[in-house]
Amino acid sequence: MREIHFTKMHGAGNDYVYIDGFTQKLPSNFEQLAVELSHRRFGIGGDGVIFILPSEVGDARMRMFNADGSESEMCGNGIRCVAKYVYDSGIAQKPSLKIETGAGVLDLDLTVRDSKVDSVTVDMGEPRLLAKQIPTTLVTPEENVVNHKLEYRGHTLFATCVSMGNPHCVIFVPEATDELVLGIGPLIENDERFPKRTNVEFVEILGSGEVRQRTWERGSGETWACGTGASAVCVAGVLTERTDRTILNHLTGGDLTLRWDETTNHVFMTGPAVEVFKGRVCVAYDK
Repeated sequence: MREIHFTKMHGAGNDYVYIDGFTQKLPSNFEQLAVELSHRRFGIGGDGVIFILPSEVGDARMRMFNADGSESEMCGNGIRCVAKYVYDSGIAQKPSLKIETGAGVLDLDLTVRDSKVDSVTVDMGEPRLLAKQIPTTLVTPEENVVNHKLEYRGHTLFATCVSMGNPHCVIFVPEATDELVLGIGPLIENDERFPKRTNVEFVEILGSGEVRQRTWERGSGETWACGTGASAVCVAGVLTERTDRTILNHLTGGDLTLRWDETTNHVFMTGPAVEVFKGRVCVAYDK
């Protein structure tokens, strides 16, 4: 057993345990650590664990693991907190950062107050819309999935699928109830027509520029926020002619502002990054 240092952070209530790989030697059993440290009774507690590592192509690299130990390509709320950690800890104190992820290298612009990062705008890149890019077999590989009819337990739902480096199934509903989020969400996540599973967003339209979102997150269950999901919702709202290209998204843990830029085709997300506490934990080393 050996102690490692960690920082607990959240973006709009989407909370992770962050572990610095710049200053300390880490074990290689990331999946096991994610399961153990994410447990809200027997561990530190969080939606997962994010490792902040050196990168050859950016200021830092993030590897993000869900609470069940599965690795995800990207996390929009998580990457904002990575940027805060990188800046606040002195790894790279620049107004703009490049962070390497499983979905590519992303650009982030920082808002700094009193020498600490307060909020971050992330260039989430271009949405992927073809079924083969999600991936899903709901339609043929070269088609988009827009308002596609789904049936689960007597519910008729209409799904729009978007990848923001990870898969999302966006469903607009009159009310995002527990029955839908907690009951239907896991069924969609594990539907065989999503070969890599999927995140599921249930979204209420409050106006052309305002929505409310609840997320059933792949590998973690319901989370209080999902940045890639909020980005997917912005795109899905435009594709289904429900919302404008810029929206305010109310998530359970806080608000995010999203903009799908018509010129660049990139989605930009702005939201908070908050440090909760730091600590040390004993873990088993496998090397």
